[in-house]
Amino acid sequence: MAQQYLPGQRWISDSEAELGLGTILTQDGRMLTVLYPATGETRQYAVRSAPLTRVRFVPGDEITHFEGWKMTVREVDDVDGLLVYHGLTAHNEARTLPETQLSNFIQFRLASDRLFAGQIDPLNWFALRYHTLEHQSRQLQSPLWGLTGARAQPIAHQLHIAREVADRVAPRVLLADEVGLGKTIEAGLVIHRQLLSGRASRVLILVPETCSTSGWWRCAGASTCRSRSMMPSVSPRATPATPSRTPSSRWWRWTG
Repeated sequence: MAQQYLPGQRWISDSEAELGLGTILTQDGRMLTVLYPATGETRQYAVRSAPLTRVRFVPGDEITHFEGWKMTVREVDDVDGLLVYHGLTAHNEARTLPETQLSNFIQFRLASDRLFAGQIDPLNWFALRYHTLEHQSRQLQSPLWGLTGARAQPIAHQLHIAREVADRVAPRVLLADEVGLGKTIEAGLVIHRQLLSGRASRVLILVPETCSTSGWWRCAGASTCRSRSMMPSVSPRATPATPSRTPSSRWWRWTG
């Protein structure tokens, strides 16, 4: 059954709740015009897909007149499609408040307010968020969290070492495998886990001068860390960390 929109009815935008209560102005064919007096803005929606929720208060709710006085709803009447509220003020005075005179600044900030007002999302949207959170929870509980997604294909012993080290609260290890067995990938995976878990926010990388000029370590680090912010970068103000008599053995330090 198609939704009936009548001039004077009060609706609230599901996508722009900050606009306050809207008032139906006109329905021209397939287009609907809504005025939001709180902000002075006007919106037009397609009748069949308007993101609007009818504002209906029930007995027991406290509502506000546009002049500022409040009352507690005791009874609700429907007069030609428009709601009329009857209730008592704080001084037990009987008042009648048509929905056209409701305060324009009413917003549903609490989840309970949105629920009781019928301002809820479609079930399929809830299901999407629920399954997304479930998937995220499984990822966070995975023993390989932070060790996957590298732009390289880690082999078994690299994942074993990376997980063994990354599971420690404060890793302090020396990786001393043979040349070509993937020490850089192992270190990159450990760094990745530390950054994702929040145990580290900055990384200091020390390399020999010969490696700093060839740039091979930058390529290796980029292949391990997917995020651009995790890629090491050379600081133009790099200075020798420890003086040495032999230039070829000098070490430099960079901060990413």
